[in-house]
Amino acid sequence: MKLLRTLPTSRLIALVVGVAIVLVGGGAIAVAARGGAGSKPSPEPLANAIHDALAAPAPAGLSGHVTFTNKLFPSGALTGNVGSALMSGAGGRFWANDTGGRIELQSDAGDVQLTWNKTKATVYDASSNTAYTFDLPQRQDSGGPATPPSLDRIAAFLAELGKHWNVSGATPDSIGGQPAYDVRISPSHDGGLLGSAELAWDAVHGVPLKLAVYAQGASSPVLALEVQDISFGPVSASDIDVAPPSGATIVDLSQGGVSGGTPSGRSAPVTGLAAVQAAAPFAVVAPDSLVGLPRRVISLVGGDSKAVVAVYGQGLGAVLVIERKQQSAQNSGGGAMDALPTVALDGVTAHELATHLGTIVTWDRGGVSYVLAGSVPPAAAEAAARALE
Repeated sequence: MKLLRTLPTSRLIALVVGVAIVLVGGGAIAVAARGGAGSKPSPEPLANAIHDALAAPAPAGLSGHVTFTNKLFPSGALTGNVGSALMSGAGGRFWANDTGGRIELQSDAGDVQLTWNKTKATVYDASSNTAYTFDLPQRQDSGGPATPPSLDRIAAFLAELGKHWNVSGATPDSIGGQPAYDVRISPSHDGGLLGSAELAWDAVHGVPLKLAVYAQGASSPVLALEVQDISFGPVSASDIDVAPPSGATIVDLSQGGVSGGTPSGRSAPVTGLAAVQAAAPFAVVAPDSLVGLPRRVISLVGGDSKAVVAVYGQGLGAVLVIERKQQSAQNSGGGAMDALPTVALDGVTAHELATHLGTIVTWDRGGVSYVLAGSVPPAAAEAAARALE
């Protein structure tokens, strides 16, 4: 969507972070578990702890205080206004029931409100006085109560997950004054810069109490949403149904969508280097390997604005390269990446977004626009970009 390509960088990233929080918060009362309040729960095998959580009844509602941590961006990685609570991290409150929920993050730059119901969500950022709304994925409802998966199915899922991820047991813990189970997963290979992810849920009511992402080698999370205290009981609609201020700019991200024909009208995908080079409306640069990573996938995607997508390596350590014909100056309209810090690539000026979990580099050369992304440090991303000549 053109809107997302032209948003200022800090606002675009803040929106993505807000959407992630909404999707996590929206599932906050979907599960429940057994246990006693006030202390660590009894040890249980992970499969049993998950089964108990999915099988127990959900609470009528919940509220409390929450802390959001965002240390994803190293110093100097972003320019412009980064004062939003979504960019710098903040504390706040939350409310949720079976109809929806609200998370309010507070900072000197202005509050951030994240609200959702069964069909739609809104992210309002007071630092820009802008509200972004979007549709939520819809699930098929059979009309009856959901049947949790059996213990055998959960055990089989964990066994399959263990082929590619290191999965801890259900560690008894105490979070936000509640007994909890904590589990960590980390990639067993090809993990890029991702160190691990952590999920903790309340052993009494089963609601998620902590979600954290750690960079490789880091002891503190780069992204985290953690409950500080929580109360269980009915939550009124007035605590959830909070509209943006009357003067706010409203941006509906659900409108427009992505244009394209029906599945029956689409041509077969173009794959393979020779076929892609023959069909692309520009000179394709796709070496057999890139900084030691073999090219595994290459295809031509898109309608009138065709792009070549190539994947080097595999797993989370893979590098993605997108090539498309460079737009003319009057049609490009700038974009979020144009506001990022610049780096030199053998005579070409590139823009770089560096985070603790990965790097994105964009540049133009010879009438072609390139985007390179991977869970790699900036130096590795820049070396890969220089090799694409």
